[in-house]
Amino acid sequence: MSPTTTSSQSLFERATRVIPGGVNSPVRAFKAVGGDPLFIANADGAHVTDADGNRYIDYVGSWGPMVLGHRPTVVLEALRSVLDRGTSFGAPTDIEVEMAELLTTIVPSLEMVRMVNSGTEACMTALRLARGATGRDVIVKFNGCYHGHSDSLLVEAGSGVATFGISGSPGVPDDIARRTVSIEYNDLDVLRQTVDGIGADQIAAIILEPVAGNMGLVLPNEGFLQGVRELCSETGIILIFDEVMTGFRVALGGAQERFGITPDLSTYSKVIGGGLPVGAFGGRADIMSQLAPSGPVYQAGTLSGNPLAMTAGLATVRHLQESDPYKKLEALGARWVAGMTAATADAGVAASITHCGSMLGMYFHPGPVTNYTQVQGADTELFQRYFRGMLDAGIYLAPSAFEAGFISTSHTEELIDETTQAAARVLKEVA
Repeated sequence: MSPTTTSSQSLFERATRVIPGGVNSPVRAFKAVGGDPLFIANADGAHVTDADGNRYIDYVGSWGPMVLGHRPTVVLEALRSVLDRGTSFGAPTDIEVEMAELLTTIVPSLEMVRMVNSGTEACMTALRLARGATGRDVIVKFNGCYHGHSDSLLVEAGSGVATFGISGSPGVPDDIARRTVSIEYNDLDVLRQTVDGIGADQIAAIILEPVAGNMGLVLPNEGFLQGVRELCSETGIILIFDEVMTGFRVALGGAQERFGITPDLSTYSKVIGGGLPVGAFGGRADIMSQLAPSGPVYQAGTLSGNPLAMTAGLATVRHLQESDPYKKLEALGARWVAGMTAATADAGVAASITHCGSMLGMYFHPGPVTNYTQVQGADTELFQRYFRGMLDAGIYLAPSAFEAGFISTSHTEELIDETTQAAARVLKEVA
C-alpha cells in the first residue's frame, strides 16, 4: 500500500507556480519514475522523513555529501560553535586555512588548493586554469561523466542529462561545445586515437571521474586510469580527476588513493562541505600558482571559504580521518551487492550490480557495464516500477536509473538487509 503523500503533492503544486519544473535541480523531479517528488521535512542518521511523516531508509544522501549520515553530532556541534562568530565576511579566516592544510595533508597530489562554492564551479575553474597554464584550448572528457553544468562540460554528460534524454543543452554556443571532445569511458585505444587526431599540442586537459558516478556506477577497467596518466605525462596534457563524488568517500584520499594514481589537478565538493554548499580544486603548485592574484588566470567568489561550510567540512573530514570508517563502509557495500545479487537472481531479473566503497550501482542490464553506451541499454521501464515499489516499501532511492546510490556510517547491516529483502519482494511483483 502506497504511503499518503498529499502534503508533498500540495507543496509541489505551489512550487510549480514559482520554480521552473517545481524543483531547483532537475534530477529532483520524478519525471523519469512517475508521480510527484517527495518534499523532505527532516532527516536523521540513515533516514529521511517527508512532509507527510513517512520515513524512509535513505540511499540518496543529499546526492553524496552525507557520508556520516544526516545531522551527525560532530557537525552540528561544530556549526553551533562557529555561528557566534558570524556567517560570512568576504575576507580570509583561519578556518579556510585549516581546511586547506587538512586537504593538502590527506591528499598528496594537492600541493595547493582553492575553495569555491560548488562542484560545477570547481570543475569549470580547473579547466580554465588548465587552458591558461598550457595555452591550449581543447578539453577531452568521457561520455557519461558529469562535471557540472558549465557550458563546455554538458556534452554527453550523463546523470540528469541522460535522465531527460538530451545530449547537451540549448544555450551552449557551438563554438564552446566544439572545444570539448567526449569519447567512450574505459577505452584507452579510442583515447589515444583521439589525442593523435586532434594533436596533443591542442589539448589542455583530460578530465574524468576516476569512478564514474553520474551514469549509475561504472568502475574503471584495470589499467585504464594508469593508461590515462601515462598518456598525459607523455604529452604534457593536464590530467584532472573529478573527485566531487569519490573524494573522501571511496577512501580517505579518494579514488587517487584507492587506485594509486596521481592527477595534476583534482576537484571536490559534497563530503568536504559536510552537507553545506562548497567546492574546491587543487593540485600541483606550479599550476595552481597561475591563479589570480598569484598569476593571470582569474577566479573569484564572494562566499568562497565561507566559515559555515568550512567548519562543517572540517568536522566531517577530521572525523573520517580519526574514525577511519572505510572498512565498515566497504563491508556494507559488499553486503548490499550480495543481497541485491540474490534478490535479482531469485526474481529472474538480469542485473549488473557493483559497489566502490560506499557508492552503490545497479542496472537492469545483463552486464558487464563499463561505458555509457552499455548504460543506455539498461531497462529504464523496469527501474521505474522498481523505484515506485521500493518507495512504497520505505526505501528512498535516487529517482533516476542513471545515478549512483550512497551509504553512510549511519547505515547498519540490519538496514542493508531490510533494503535487500524489500528489493526481493518488489522485484517479484514488478519484473
